[in-house]
Amino acid sequence: MSLTPGPQSVERALAVLDVVADAERPVGAKSLARELGCALSTVYHLTGPLLARGYLVRTAEGYAPGPRVPALHRSHQRHHGLGAGTGELLGRLRRATGAEAYHTAYRDGLITVVDTTAPVTDAGHPFAPGPEPRAHATAHGKALLAALPRPLRRRYLAEHGMARLTERTITSAERFEAEVDRVRGQGFAVSVGEADLAYTCLAVALPDPGRDGRGIVHALSVSLPTAEFGRRQGEIRAALIRAVPDFPILPES
Repeated sequence: MSLTPGPQSVERALAVLDVVADAERPVGAKSLARELGCALSTVYHLTGPLLARGYLVRTAEGYAPGPRVPALHRSHQRHHGLGAGTGELLGRLRRATGAEAYHTAYRDGLITVVDTTAPVTDAGHPFAPGPEPRAHATAHGKALLAALPRPLRRRYLAEHGMARLTERTITSAERFEAEVDRVRGQGFAVSVGEADLAYTCLAVALPDPGRDGRGIVHALSVSLPTAEFGRRQGEIRAALIRAVPDFPILPES
């Protein structure tokens, strides 16, 4: 497969990073070529700049994430107003509940899963760090959208859509507004199998989302198997609410 200049090259370079990041061990050049469906020479062409800029390192076993990657993560945290102690808080919440914990944020029309206690190698877990395309069907998405003024919420749903993910997914803007009223009234959001039938998630938006509602809005959430939700919902909700005051947020920039 020949390498063409422009966006396709960028796409392939990002694909290299994705493959290496998702692997449990260093990835050899031949394995990368097979994974990407390209020639070995293309792999060397793509990895050269990534090695030079520190996004990859080459070990005896193959390519691994480079020293530039942690800096990107720190920058990601800083831009989302994430304090250094957030990972510790998520870990404590995970130990207290036995449920995976998450920090999610809304900023500039996008909702992102910023951090989680779920292992990155758990490919079956439905809520991975990165852009959240199913906010209408998740508790963290509901909590964040409920914290926004209605025009911004409507714009978000119009731009990102309301795909039906399971038979429980809310796909109507009118029904979603009723759900938002419920979230605001009870002070927390719940999604019972709406994004993935096997999982239920609970979330709370953090206080003070910004003077005009257009800044960063943060949410703290947990997820657990739907089969466990009924008998544990009270205990998990209480632990989640107790954790909110300890959430370390940096001032908005």
